Amino acid sequence: MGEQEQVKTFGDWATIAIAKHYKKILKHEPKVLQDKDPEELHQMRVGMRRLRSTITGFAPALDLPEEVGEKQIGKIAKILGKLRDLDVLLDTLKTGYASVLPSKEQKILDKAIQVLGKKRTKVFKQVKSTLKNQNYQHFQQKIDNWLKNPQYKQIAALEIREVLPDLLSPQISRFLLHPGWLVGVNIEAGKVKLSDRPAPEIVEQILIDRGEDLHDLRKEAKRSRYNMELFTDFYCDTYAHYLKQIKELQSVLGEIQDSFVLREVLEQVLQANIADKMPTLDSKLQVNRYQKWQEWEMLQQQFLDPKNRKDLRLTVQYPQ
Repeated sequence: MGEQEQVKTFGDWATIAIAKHYKKILKHEPKVLQDKDPEELHQMRVGMRRLRSTITGFAPALDLPEEVGEKQIGKIAKILGKLRDLDVLLDTLKTGYASVLPSKEQKILDKAIQVLGKKRTKVFKQVKSTLKNQNYQHFQQKIDNWLKNPQYKQIAALEIREVLPDLLSPQISRFLLHPGWLVGVNIEAGKVKLSDRPAPEIVEQILIDRGEDLHDLRKEAKRSRYNMELFTDFYCDTYAHYLKQIKELQSVLGEIQDSFVLREVLEQVLQANIADKMPTLDSKLQVNRYQKWQEWEMLQQQFLDPKNRKDLRLTVQYPQ
């Protein structure tokens, strides 16, 4: 509570958030360059993405130099993301599937892991080059200078509680109105009608047809989570409950997406259809997707419930 008592304005909270995520980036950067622990890269990437989300969310209050803009941060986060995606993929293949496949498929998988390992080496060189080049150093210098002497727009002087509803409501609206919520459901007489649990083969086809919508909903969930996490001190347990559900949604949709990415990457590497080349692996991926679909359905039902939607909207309208 001590920090809240001293920090009251829209601009104050913007600066705190930017400093927090920038500090996280700096903390993990040296070990990312050492490339000994994949978790260091993950944490730096999280810091970069949260910094980008913070700058977007607090944009009405901030007067930032162009070099610290959303696009510039996004470019850095993207190259970190390429390396992180390969790390996740390699870890999944090695720890999640390699030991449970028949010997023939294990040999094929070992070949794919070798190819992906070489690709990772190339991508790491790109990350290293990015973090050592002049543009990145310039970005750091600009954000260091801004944090020493923050510049704001006029609205930044307002008390944070006065602007929180307006700050959070647009993101919550984008989240609740996302077309991904309607994947696998019908609308009858203006009301959402949830389908009976479809068979695995139907789920597979739905995911093939509408997978991009779910992937994009995951991104919207992540933005909502990042924004909401900045202000947990100002809200009640109901707010924390919805934040937890959004985090669960992000995780479930992420695992569905990762499964498709894994299959796609393997087919590119092996230049063959996984169902033909590695039927055991393909079957396990489908089983995993169906399990995650069932988790998705429960979250989908909760967020499509008119009462819950109204409750979430009202919750962000009234800070404590």
